[in-house]
Amino acid sequence: MLEGVPFILTTPQEEGISLDVEETGHTFEENAALKARAFAAASGLLAIADDSGLEVDALGGEPGVLSARYAGPEASDVDRVRYLLSKLEGIEWDRRGARFRSVIAVAEPEGTIELFEETCEGVIALNPEGEGGFGYDPIFHLPSLGKLMAELSMEEKNSISHRGGAARKAAAYLKRAAVSG
Repeated sequence: MLEGVPFILTTPQEEGISLDVEETGHTFEENAALKARAFAAASGLLAIADDSGLEVDALGGEPGVLSARYAGPEASDVDRVRYLLSKLEGIEWDRRGARFRSVIAVAEPEGTIELFEETCEGVIALNPEGEGGFGYDPIFHLPSLGKLMAELSMEEKNSISHRGGAARKAAAYLKRAAVSG
């Protein structure tokens, strides 16, 4: 998703960095910034991190920043999907609006940070279907395509997803930053 940025892309593992940054923020922005700043400080390099999750209107925005831990810290993707569907039991289709939200943070070693956000709107399906994707993809219905996120190819998903959109914004910023300085 960052193809074409005028930087050499590397990973923490390639740089010999092993950090487990605790996501203590109350927003996607805070968590993405925490992770990006920690890796930028540890590496002395520009660092990119994201925080993403699902927000369901009928649940007041839950699971939100707790998306990965929604059904408990040891829960699997299947467990989280089942738990979310149980909380939506009896909720009519027209009240099951939801969105995936992604925030990508780009941090410089001295702490300067830029944030890029994107959402992907949809509806929570009644039952999981599809073989692709991960997390909540099997229950995230895209009305504009008439498909679940889990039914899309990786190329289709990246072209419309919250993470793909935020990554494109971050890539455009990185391209501009490389030109200006």
